Amino acid sequence: MKKLSFCILLGILLCGCKTKKEEIAFKNPSEKILFAIRDNAKKLLQDKRFHSVSIAVYKDGIEISEHFGELEIGKKNPPNDSTIYEIASVTKTFLGTLAAKAVLEKKIGLDDDIRQYLNEPYPNLEYQGKPITIKHLLTHTSGFPNFPIKGENKTEFFEGLKEIKIESLDYSYSNTAPELMAHILEKVYQTPYEELLEKFIFAPNQMTSTKFDLTEGEQLRLVKGYNDENELMPNFKRNLWGGTVGLHSTTPDLLKYMKLQLDETNPIIKESHTNFTDTPYGFSIGYHWNILNEDDTVIYRHHGGIFGMQNWFMIYPKYNMGISILSNASFDETGDILEDIAENIVEEIK
Repeated sequence: MKKLSFCILLGILLCGCKTKKEEIAFKNPSEKILFAIRDNAKKLLQDKRFHSVSIAVYKDGIEISEHFGELEIGKKNPPNDSTIYEIASVTKTFLGTLAAKAVLEKKIGLDDDIRQYLNEPYPNLEYQGKPITIKHLLTHTSGFPNFPIKGENKTEFFEGLKEIKIESLDYSYSNTAPELMAHILEKVYQTPYEELLEKFIFAPNQMTSTKFDLTEGEQLRLVKGYNDENELMPNFKRNLWGGTVGLHSTTPDLLKYMKLQLDETNPIIKESHTNFTDTPYGFSIGYHWNILNEDDTVIYRHHGGIFGMQNWFMIYPKYNMGISILSNASFDETGDILEDIAENIVEEIK
């Protein structure tokens, strides 16, 4: 999952300050976390393809949100706690949490044939006589294409489902399946999908800045991102349910989401962390969480990438810790670089 060249670069950058870090006597855990965030953010921004970065860390009740760089090239305007980011595919983890709730409430079953929730027969949505199930939708094993065949609106989306040809039930990342999953949740609860998120996740956790649709005032706080040629990129506009992508959030709200996802006394959260199946890529997958097992440490995580910004969201139950790293840059190596920075911070503070 790493880019070798960046790992070498990062190693060179870090080797000169390793002794210095080891010698620092931090007064308290907050000071240690701040040092790790600031030191690594500084290194990240040495790469001139990055213009800003926001990092939020939750650790043993400590909540820290720090921001660096500039949102607009040359304007020296760093992000802050009010800055709104598109979190892209991290949106899928919210879908997974709602799906876990629906399973526990027996609104849906993991082995249900998805066609029982559709208004037409869709004989094509099966593989070798076996139906596509809810679990297939949640784990990228449905055989659905990455992007909807027709997805300009919900009517066209369902027409596109008729053209899908299921050729395998192996792991293959799909942005089509989560949209159908969001529709199914909407149908079984008889409530619009965004209202389900508000009722069951946002409102109970005071996540007041996490939403699909922004007001005019909120639009002014929304990050405009860049590609690797420093060209401003457009923001994403949702036209389907939002099971795949489309949520906006702030670092304070993502800290609240970390606390929610670390509370495994909550049966919904515990269920949402179920490990369903392995993938060929070194991680397992559950309710849209990518699950890593490193020695005796289990990590729940997801990457999000959209036109002009990318982010990682990671949960470490063993260390009672979560981290979110967001940047207004999007190019081929962005996710790998952000991943390395986030993991380095974790190593320094765990």
